[in-house]
Amino acid sequence: MLITTSRKPSKRTRSFCHYLNRVFDSEYFNRGKMNMRDVFLKLHNSYYSYILIVYELNGNPSKMIFFDKNHKECSSFLINVSLPKKRININKNDLSFKSDIKELYFIKKFLGSFSENYNSNVIWIRKYDGFEGVLDVFDKEFISTGFRIFIKKYINNMQLS
Repeated sequence: MLITTSRKPSKRTRSFCHYLNRVFDSEYFNRGKMNMRDVFLKLHNSYYSYILIVYELNGNPSKMIFFDKNHKECSSFLINVSLPKKRININKNDLSFKSDIKELYFIKKFLGSFSENYNSNVIWIRKYDGFEGVLDVFDKEFISTGFRIFIKKYINNMQLS
């Protein structure tokens, strides 16, 4: 997936996008003064199928919207985030996916390809009090990296195949 932000993102929102880029099969780019037409043109010229646009509220990442190459909004999420205090060491080529919440399993489609090896780094979507769920990133020793996306609300517009 391609990753970008709304215009003039805060440092925290840019950091969040950089962490997403370190974990998932993705490419982050600074949007700058690009309009949405140019953003979608960049998606069309890439080999990615989706683009993630991260919006912020009061300087914090607050909403993620996934679009496909047809400019269709596939899914949106209202979020809170927790960023690690130090750089995380995740091999994005050795990443597995686990979801305890059946309704959120569709997220996997946006995030890239995953290994079936559960001795690798793990993306785990699980229940969390006060939220629809939390996406947590674990290293090879199954220790949380501290990079978490708390999902407050979501809308899935995708047709499941």
